[in-house]
Amino acid sequence: MAGKKKVPLRKCVVTQEMKPKNELIRVVRSPEGEVFVDPSSKKSGRGAYVSKDYDVISNAQKKDSLSRHLKAKVPETVYEELLRMSDKGKVT
Repeated sequence: MAGKKKVPLRKCVVTQEMKPKNELIRVVRSPEGEVFVDPSSKKSGRGAYVSKDYDVISNAQKKDSLSRHLKAKVPETVYEELLRMSDKGKVT
């Protein structure tokens, strides 16, 4: 078992399921209140993870789940970027 790294799990704020961190996209609210996508998952601020699934992201957009979780208004551009990064966004 030596050398095998444990994959960190994070919870998708939309589906509430635990998934490996690399299957999720992190959205951050910075201390200044700016909301943006954090592909590196290393920026400081309050983070929320959402699945890379196109339907899950669309659902989050409809229900405004990220705004509630981050306690900040999430701009449409953030959802557009998430949809581009999603599994279906890569195909088109």
